[in-house]
Amino acid sequence: MTTADSPATAARRPATAWPLENAVLSAAMVAQRLPWTDAPARALGLDALTRDGLTRRLFAHLRRTRSGRPVSLRTPYGSFLVPLTTGDTERLLTRAGEAGVLGPAYGLTAGGERYGLSPHAPLGPEAPEPLEALDDALLADDVDAAIAARRGDGTLDWHAWYRGMLRLSRRVVAGAGAVEDTLLSEVVAVATAAAGDRSYAAGSAALRRRLELHLTDPDPASLTGRLTARGADPDAAAPALAHTLALVSEAAAGTALQALALLAAGAAVSPRDAVGEALRRYPPVAAAVYRVRAPFVWEDLAIGTGTEILRAPGWVRAGDGADGPDPDPAPVALCGAPAGCAAARFAALVAEAVVRLVTARVRPVLIAPGFTADRLPDALDPRTLLVALQDAQDLPGDGRVTVGTATAVPVSAHGYAPASYGALAHASADRLERHAESLAACAGNSGWNKDEAGERFRMVLLGHAERCARAADGVRRAAERLAD
Repeated sequence: MTTADSPATAARRPATAWPLENAVLSAAMVAQRLPWTDAPARALGLDALTRDGLTRRLFAHLRRTRSGRPVSLRTPYGSFLVPLTTGDTERLLTRAGEAGVLGPAYGLTAGGERYGLSPHAPLGPEAPEPLEALDDALLADDVDAAIAARRGDGTLDWHAWYRGMLRLSRRVVAGAGAVEDTLLSEVVAVATAAAGDRSYAAGSAALRRRLELHLTDPDPASLTGRLTARGADPDAAAPALAHTLALVSEAAAGTALQALALLAAGAAVSPRDAVGEALRRYPPVAAAVYRVRAPFVWEDLAIGTGTEILRAPGWVRAGDGADGPDPDPAPVALCGAPAGCAAARFAALVAEAVVRLVTARVRPVLIAPGFTADRLPDALDPRTLLVALQDAQDLPGDGRVTVGTATAVPVSAHGYAPASYGALAHASADRLERHAESLAACAGNSGWNKDEAGERFRMVLLGHAERCARAADGVRRAAERLAD
């Protein structure tokens, strides 16, 4: 009979994956470096045979055969202890964190490449209220500038969008004085990339010096100013603010653009849903690795020194039998902290505000890659996304030309499917048609009635409007042909 003072069950080592299971995961990771390997499977609709589909099915198999318990997997890129459910992942990392045995987290790409993550730093007890409220007016100017920077056909250039969102991030976190401080964002990127390396101390010191320029008299509208107003010490909060700036920059530039693409494809119904779906499906931190610095016991498992715990929310998916959807994916998707991260939640709020402001002004149109709500891609790199922002169709014709400032039309990228070119041509046809309507409205203004010269200019405008309308019709026919 078992009594309360009976000895506890002896801790045992985690189960080890079979050689074939290791081989399958290793092959999937190696294939991540060869993007074309997914093309045949996706062309046939066999998503389970893609790299990510194969990996998720392997994890589902491991959950069934190991009763959901963590398992040790060996790959060419290292050996990892992998919790197979989101609940076990959280509990295991929380226990290790409480024991003080976790080293700094670093990221792991699906292809096995390791990279630095912004070191987690808590915002402190002063954070909750500023994180719950975000004034859209603080973001409006930078969002308007990003929309105005569209190319002539309405598409967003990634580099222009990225620079605009970095400006927005500096304004939101460090204040108006930091908007033009591009060096601050560069130092944040360098320090983040060096996290965990010997050079991190120098990068961190440079980041702190740069950030201190904006902490002496913080902008009251920024996160720094709001925390200071609630009693936070700016110097003590500097590491947390640097961490917040890194996460907000990632979410505003990458996650917000992915969310716009999901909205355009009909895969989400609101900015909040779109950002949450983007974070769940395409987390910036797809996998994080934590090295154990001292042995500890979790439940009945003995975790040895040097063990590397792998947290991979993209591989442990609810749809494949895991715990269930995470109602708040931001902390896991944006930060490597084993526990919650207030900075990650704030970054998600900023991304939602960006998407909300953009969609209130224009309508996103997905150009490439082409996908639908019922068949979303396994990966969606924001740097390769092509999204157009279409002006509202019901603008009043008040006699003003409203096409905006034309910029360089993008060079057609090699490798786009014909349907993607069709979507791009369709967006151009819509723009030509709006241009024709705008010219016609301008010609209808009564100011041209005063003299003969005015009437001649009116006829010139109407001629241009007619040519634009004919061009729009021809481009639309070509777009329909390409789409077919």
